[in-house]
Amino acid sequence: MKARAPQSREAAEMLAIQALAFIAEEPERLAAFLSVTGVSIAGIREAAGEPSFLAGVLEHMLGDENLLLAFADSAGIDPASLARARAAFGNQWERDVT
Repeated sequence: MKARAPQSREAAEMLAIQALAFIAEEPERLAAFLSVTGVSIAGIREAAGEPSFLAGVLEHMLGDENLLLAFADSAGIDPASLARARAAFGNQWERDVT
């Protein structure tokens, strides 16, 4: 049985960081993420400290069912946990592509 992720903001941030690490594990996943977000590889570390960016990581996962399922399987969690985590951030995410 898959574990259910907590709903707290802190837990949501930790899950988003875990999701970002999963994305970064494979060059193709990372390239797709960078392409969509407009963030550079050099800028990821700084961006990862921003709650709005972390919410965006979860949005990215939720927008790609294959990625979502692969991550959930890897992490041993229910895929719906990401939607609950995303909700913990509220509606603050604004995509800022430069």
